[in-house]
Amino acid sequence: MHSKAYSVTEAKRKLESYCAYQDRCHKEVVDKLKGMRMIPEAIDQIVTHLIQENFLNEERYAQSFARGKFNIKKWGKNRIVNELKQRQISRFNIKTALKEIDEEAYLTTLHQLSLKRLSQITETNVQKKRKKLADYLLYRGWESHLVYRKLQELIPNT
Repeated sequence: MHSKAYSVTEAKRKLESYCAYQDRCHKEVVDKLKGMRMIPEAIDQIVTHLIQENFLNEERYAQSFARGKFNIKKWGKNRIVNELKQRQISRFNIKTALKEIDEEAYLTTLHQLSLKRLSQITETNVQKKRKKLADYLLYRGWESHLVYRKLQELIPNT
């Protein structure tokens, strides 16, 4: 654990570079400051400073989070929304963040992800195969109506 005591100025500088390295949400910043044993008044002061200087911006954070998790991890909107909620991001910023995801790219990604996963499933029983694909896609946060439509398309009921 940190035994070093930080002055407000030192903590400010440290958190500026923490936020400059990658977008952070308020919760991550506050947790980091608590870890540095800063008192609540200092935490409020530093968070306010970071917001005013644009080091901390929840809307920007939510947008880059949504883009990144979709483009890199191929997460669906449900998973992105839940993860943002866990980080205490406002409904408004979550809505804004989801607009970062192009609808056509979203459906194309679902299709490619489904095909890739399907090729990895060795199950021969059709129902079990469908269930495995559905579980995989739902876990990654894809909306159930899209998942079931995709199952119908790729593994039709015989």
